[in-house]
Amino acid sequence: MSEDLSNKLVISAALAGAVTVKAQNPNVPYTPEEFGEEAKKCYEAGAAIVHIHARDPEKGNPTADLEQIRAVLVAIKEKAPDIIINLSSAISAVATEKERIAPVKRFQPPLASLNTNSMNFSVGDHRKGKVTMGNTNVFVNNFRMVEKFAKEMKKAGTKPEMEVYDYGGMYNMVFLNRQEGLFAQPLHFQLVWGVLGGVPFSYQNLASLLNLMPPNSTWSVCGVAKDQFRAAMCAAPMGGHIRVGLEDNTRIIDGGLAKGSYEQVEWAAKVARIAGREPATPDEARKIFHLKEGSVIL
Repeated sequence: MSEDLSNKLVISAALAGAVTVKAQNPNVPYTPEEFGEEAKKCYEAGAAIVHIHARDPEKGNPTADLEQIRAVLVAIKEKAPDIIINLSSAISAVATEKERIAPVKRFQPPLASLNTNSMNFSVGDHRKGKVTMGNTNVFVNNFRMVEKFAKEMKKAGTKPEMEVYDYGGMYNMVFLNRQEGLFAQPLHFQLVWGVLGGVPFSYQNLASLLNLMPPNSTWSVCGVAKDQFRAAMCAAPMGGHIRVGLEDNTRIIDGGLAKGSYEQVEWAAKVARIAGREPATPDEARKIFHLKEGSVIL
């Protein structure tokens, strides 16, 4: 008889991202040691997964350098050996296609992000309708690139976490899923809310995207700023999972600066329990998301 994990909720922590910097919140990790300590705190707070964009330890820029990424992974595995690593295949706005997929090929993580469509990707002042960062930035993920990344992930034994920012991304994955053998089944989606260029969180948007998913798919939510909290509060009682972290939001629910991603993990664990669920352990998360055994190859 298979284990019933329906009351378990997987919490992921996105520790840094490609954009958030210490000037916004001094607790954003840059060095391998900072990543390791933050991963440990997140694990102790209830996270089963950490999502990683490595940083240049001095300048704080997101980096595609494989040795710097490796140093971050080593530090995390030393401090939180059981936690699941989810590597980004986006890395930064300037990373090349080759650089973006190289960490997955090299380290073969259990889980990695697979971005699902090309889109405007910016930061803006919603009160004034003004773009404040990335006003000319187009995040390129054409069909050829998505297929290539998916095939490389399959070779590595890495589960794609399909990052869906809008309806186009979901329809793209539904279309590509018709291609026999491209994706291991069932699919896993990360619904990303509030990026300028994507869609904001609403009950209607969540329900519509869930209705488009192939049967038996697993799903999680994350969101920029307040959309992080709104989406998580809805996902918990609906059977979804939650990503938090300083990549998406530098603050906690009362508006104060987060002491680290771990403080948001603590909040997510409370939300899970209010919904009658418990934070999943890494072993349970592997079963829920159908991930391979083992960790990154260092």
